[in-house]
Amino acid sequence: MNDENESIDNGLTEYVTAMIGGQLFGLPISRVQDVFMPERLTRVPLSSDDVAGVLNLRGRIVTAIDMRARLGLQKNNDGRPPMAVGVDRRGESYGLLIDSIGEVLKLSDDSREMNPVNLDPCMAKVAGGVHRLEGQLMVVLDVDRVLEIGPDMMAA
Repeated sequence: MNDENESIDNGLTEYVTAMIGGQLFGLPISRVQDVFMPERLTRVPLSSDDVAGVLNLRGRIVTAIDMRARLGLQKNNDGRPPMAVGVDRRGESYGLLIDSIGEVLKLSDDSREMNPVNLDPCMAKVAGGVHRLEGQLMVVLDVDRVLEIGPDMMAA
């Protein structure tokens, strides 16, 4: 995780919030390129279950990652289409499929805690800490960990 790029003035970090399976997540705003409604996903043969497919976004080929599958959650059956958060890793574009997008929160770096020991193991693999907010826990997504596609992530 690259904290120096995520921090803004006075030890504050801005997060784009997202809901996935009823859990609040925060993505450092410095890693978010855009938010969009994915259209015309093309399935990639022989890809893992968490790769939902690829799509064309303004001339760029974007790999869509199903965050529910990546986190070991069941598919969303409420009939609402997913949203996507566009991120970049090593020059490649990805769209993280989420249930809904929230607001931008500016939180103190001092209030960020290590992952709790009782955090679900699938979430812990992609979490870069947590913030305790009023009435809920916001899990900070480590974009680089989310996009690691290796044998250990495919087993999850």
